[in-house]
Amino acid sequence: FISICLSVYCLSVYMSICLSVCLLSICLSIYLSTERQSPRHGGESVADVLRAHGVKFVFTLVGGHISPILVACEKLGIRIVDTRHEATAVFAADAVARLSGTVGVAAVTAGPGLTNTVTAVKNAQMAESPLLLIGGAAATLLQGRGALQDIDQMSLFKPLCKFCASVRTVREIVPTVRKALAIAQSGTPGPVFIEFPIDTLYPYHVVEKEFAPKNTPKGLMGKIIAWYLQNHLSNLFAGAWETCDLSPLSVHIPHATENEVQRCVELVSRAKKPVILLGSQATLPPTPADDVRKALESLGIPCFLGGMSRGMLGKNSPLHIRQNRRDALKEADLVLLAGTVCDFRLSYGKVLNRQSKIIAVNRDRSQLLKNSDMFWKPTVAIQGDAGSFLLRLSKALKGHRCPEEWPRILKEGDTIKEKANRAKADEKTERHLNPLSVLHRVDELLAEDSILVADGGDFVGSAAYIMRPRGPIRWLDPGAFGTLGVGGGFALGAKLCRPESEVWIVYGDGSLGYSVAEFDTFTRHKTPVIALVGNDACWSQISREQVPLLGSNVACGLAFTDYHIVADGYGGKGYLIGREDESQLDDIFKKAQKECREGKAILLNVLIGKTSFREGSISV
Repeated sequence: FISICLSVYCLSVYMSICLSVCLLSICLSIYLSTERQSPRHGGESVADVLRAHGVKFVFTLVGGHISPILVACEKLGIRIVDTRHEATAVFAADAVARLSGTVGVAAVTAGPGLTNTVTAVKNAQMAESPLLLIGGAAATLLQGRGALQDIDQMSLFKPLCKFCASVRTVREIVPTVRKALAIAQSGTPGPVFIEFPIDTLYPYHVVEKEFAPKNTPKGLMGKIIAWYLQNHLSNLFAGAWETCDLSPLSVHIPHATENEVQRCVELVSRAKKPVILLGSQATLPPTPADDVRKALESLGIPCFLGGMSRGMLGKNSPLHIRQNRRDALKEADLVLLAGTVCDFRLSYGKVLNRQSKIIAVNRDRSQLLKNSDMFWKPTVAIQGDAGSFLLRLSKALKGHRCPEEWPRILKEGDTIKEKANRAKADEKTERHLNPLSVLHRVDELLAEDSILVADGGDFVGSAAYIMRPRGPIRWLDPGAFGTLGVGGGFALGAKLCRPESEVWIVYGDGSLGYSVAEFDTFTRHKTPVIALVGNDACWSQISREQVPLLGSNVACGLAFTDYHIVADGYGGKGYLIGREDESQLDDIFKKAQKECREGKAILLNVLIGKTSFREGSISV
């Protein structure tokens, strides 16, 4: 008897809850009209917002969960660029964000489509790139019930993204996408993620077919469930097509206060040996990179450039110091960290002279003060935008310049070191070509509008010392995460943003394996680039330490693979270049440049030997 009573009670409670939910859905559906005959779908709402925000490209690897978004974007003139791996789609969107100053957009299908992007999204987070990742998802009522490719995607991306949202109704799409795009660009830029359950993207009549019972429901419970499903469907589409604002929301960017700027003016004006370390943040909107360059030239302070700021001062600026950074920092009496972080790249701050006055400017407070509790202390720490700070500093110091002898001394040291490096390039390697010589030859032939994409370890590490970007935002590397595999995506995004520019990917033979299939993408989407592959049949950056320390080359050896043939197979043009071609290198490179201008993606498979140039460089 007690068991029967409990069952009746539980059933009544369950029915009450269901009825409450249904009544709420009915009221909402009455208040917000549901246009059941409309052929429109949620993908169109996504496309409308993206177009209103100036998005020109959506990178994707197609999947049924996201097809309505892709089709709608294409109809509105947003170019859909499909890649051969989801990570490449995100890397391409990252490159677009860096080069265009807008949000890069990638769309991938649910489950494994999204898990394939995790490394690329983390890289964008650490590189501070504004990026919108759109992901498909199982239908709202099927999540957690074993639907195809259904996983807890939100938990996966919350640690990686500034903002994560799961759309639950069609009417939520526009405000959610607008909010996400604003957050991606505000404060410290970074990735944001929105998942779209499949039933929020397809038209009402398509979704209704999936909701409708195949047979007429029998019994009270069957009718209640059918009623609940119908009202869930009505709520899903209620108010979906009402007119709403699509325009961009305001973006918040932190700036230095007047007092902070004035204090820095006083410190810089008294410095005899100041140095500026410029990081990628100095290239972020809203300050144009050319304005930052003019500010640096006005200050006359010697600069070390890192990340996206490489090339900020052009090819041969007397203020750009490329070598002997550790020695310069020990001698400097003032160091300005403009978007530069005291992480492993600055030995966690240990390279800074404790007697130096240190001005640190960074949008992100955790990056601003990283390791300041251990190895260094800022004299002034400013949570603000580095580019606009440099403009205000330059304006306040108009007429004042750094003592000219100091940058001249540093430049002389630069010249001596680079002559020594050039001498190493002239040495014969035991076999194949000297990689330093190859890089010098390419650098001399680079067009003024060239964009350089760095994807690799040892060969790319050498390129960073030798190759000179010709202008600001013309060097793309992964950033602090040190990710391999960015090459194909970065080059794709760069070529689409700057179709008139010559785009070079500097690959190690190890890293090439991650994205060589994107030669198919370059061919299909008519985005010709040049890949320079340093092929030494080895993961050399690891081998250099592993062999002397542990006495084994295990897992470091590769083969002198015919990568040029792979490029041919994907519709590109490959060249095998060895020691026998040394006297013709310039001619081969010029021919590659010509064929690239004519629309062919080029892969230069350059067989290289070993040098001592990077001995002592870190791999962990």
